[in-house]
Amino acid sequence: MDNLKPYVQQHKERFINELIEILKIPSISADSAFSQDVIDTSEAVKTALENAGCDHVEICETPGYPIVYGEKIIDKNLPTVLVYGHYDVQPPDPLNLWNSPPFEPVIKKTEIHPEGAIFARGSCDDKGQMYMHVKALEYMTENNNLPCNVKFMIEGEEEVGSESLAWFVKQNQEKLANDVILISDTGMISNTQPSITTGLRGLSYVEVEVTGPNRDLHSGLYGGAVANPINVLTKMIASLHDEDNHITIPGFYDNVEELSAAERAEMAKAPFSLEDYKNAIDIDAVYGEKGYTTNERNSIRPTLDVNGIWGGYTGEGAKTVIASKAFAKISMRLVPHQDWVEITELFKKHFESIAPKGVRVVVKPHHGGQGYVTPIDNIGYKAAAKAYEDSFGVTPIPQRSGGSIPIVALFEQELKSKTILMGFGLDSDAIHSPNEHFGIFNYLKGIETIPLFYKYFTELSSK
Repeated sequence: MDNLKPYVQQHKERFINELIEILKIPSISADSAFSQDVIDTSEAVKTALENAGCDHVEICETPGYPIVYGEKIIDKNLPTVLVYGHYDVQPPDPLNLWNSPPFEPVIKKTEIHPEGAIFARGSCDDKGQMYMHVKALEYMTENNNLPCNVKFMIEGEEEVGSESLAWFVKQNQEKLANDVILISDTGMISNTQPSITTGLRGLSYVEVEVTGPNRDLHSGLYGGAVANPINVLTKMIASLHDEDNHITIPGFYDNVEELSAAERAEMAKAPFSLEDYKNAIDIDAVYGEKGYTTNERNSIRPTLDVNGIWGGYTGEGAKTVIASKAFAKISMRLVPHQDWVEITELFKKHFESIAPKGVRVVVKPHHGGQGYVTPIDNIGYKAAAKAYEDSFGVTPIPQRSGGSIPIVALFEQELKSKTILMGFGLDSDAIHSPNEHFGIFNYLKGIETIPLFYKYFTELSSK
C-alpha cells in the first residue's frame, strides 16, 4: 500500500465531489415527506459500491427503508470484514440557524479545519464517514491489494432506531457472517490525536403526555382552581434529578458499572481543556452529576435529558389559556449493563406514580438500544491501532463515547462478532445540529487509514 496517500491525493477532488452529490439528497428518515429521497439515496449508495469494485450489490427490501448490501469475496479462506454505515440523516431543523442551506453543501475554512470542511446535513453523521469506506474499497480494488473479503451493510433508519435493520440481521445471519464489524459513526479526540471508541452508551427514548381539563380553559376564570398540565409536567420533570443531579428513578442505577480508580485515571490521560470545551459551546460553567468530571459525565455515567417540551399557546402575541395537554420528549443515555427495556419500564412506572391528582399521564416508549464495550486486547482493536499509528504517526487513545449506536449490541448478539469503531469526526462537527460539517482532512484521512486496517487485520488473523 505504498501508493495509498498518493492515490488519495490524486483523486481527492473527485472523492469530495462524489460525497457532495450524495449530501444534496435530503434523506430524512424521520419525516415521511422525504421517503422518496431516502430511497433515492439507497440507489446512489448502490451505484457507488458497484463503481468501487463490489462484485455483488443489491437493495434489500425491509419492513421500512431498504438496506444496501454489497460484497467482494476474494477467498473464502480469508477473513471477512463487515462494514456498517447509514445513509439517512437527522432533520435539519431549526433551518434559520443554518448559515447555508443544509442540503446545498458548501466548503468553508474554519479555525479547526484550515483545509476546509463540508457544511451539510449528514456530512459527518454518517454519509461522509460511510463514504470513506466506499472510497477505501475503490483504492484497494483499483490497486489489486484488497487483502481479505469485505461486505457492506448500509441502512436507512439509524436516526429513527434501526428497527428494520434488527429484522434484517436476524433474517440474514449467514449472508452477514464475518470476522469483525467495522463502523465509522463516531469521532476522535483531535486531528493530531486519534482515538478509538471502545464503549457506547445505550438509549431509552420516550414521549410523555399530561392531560388535565377536557379543553383549553380561560386562565382568568379557571387559573388556580384546576391543575395546569404544563405546570405539572415541568414540576414532574424537575423532580427527576436531585440537588446533586443524580437521577431519582428508583432502581435506575442498580446495574450501573462503577469504573475503578485506575480505569478513571486512564481515561483522564486523554487531552482535554475545560476552558476550550466551555468556549466552544459558549457557556461559563459546566453542569452534571456530582463527583464526576465532564468527560466521565458524558461517557461512563447515565443521563436523563428533556429533548423537547410543548403545550398551550406558543404563537405571536398573547392568549391566556390553561392548556388541556402538555408534552415532552425525554431521552436517557445508558451505560453498559443497563437494559434499555427495563429502564424504560422503570421510567414509566415512576413517572406515572408521581403525577398529582387532577391530571392523567401517558408514557409512550419510542425506541432504544443497549450499551456496548469492546475489549482492547482483540485483534480488531490492535489492527485499528496500528492503522492509526501508520496514518497519523501517533498511538490512538481508547475512549468511551457518550453517544449511542443501538445496533452494535445487536450485532454481537446475532452475528457473534466484535465491532471496531474507527471514527474520524470531531466534537466540533455539530452533528444533529445546525451547520453540521466534516473536515476535508478528516474525510481524506479516513480513506487513507481504512485500507491499513484491512492489511493489519488480515495479518493478525493469520497468526
